[in-house]
Amino acid sequence: MSELPPCPQCGSTFTYHDGTLYVCPECGHEWSGEAEVPADAGEPTVRDANGNPLADGDNVTVIKDLKVKGTSSVVKVGTKVKNIRLVEGDHDIDCKIDGIGPMKLKSEFVKKA
Repeated sequence: MSELPPCPQCGSTFTYHDGTLYVCPECGHEWSGEAEVPADAGEPTVRDANGNPLADGDNVTVIKDLKVKGTSSVVKVGTKVKNIRLVEGDHDIDCKIDGIGPMKLKSEFVKKA
């Protein structure tokens, strides 16, 4: 029996062949079997809640009410944030919100505007 390649996304050895594609049952990644470079090989990409890649200077919209830690302020749904800056860490967006001031956001709570 031939040896199937491991998943290039997560490294799982439980891959299987389905028609013309290889499939990983653990992460759901599908690939054609040709030498494929994993997405994490280059610089890390930050994606919004819908999976769209974000870049420095983009405008985003908040998709969930967010309590501001240490205050009674709340960032409401639909708040537009202009000119974001991407940073490393858990809170990967650095921005300034009108009426609140500078803060860090998680990309999972915003969508690209």
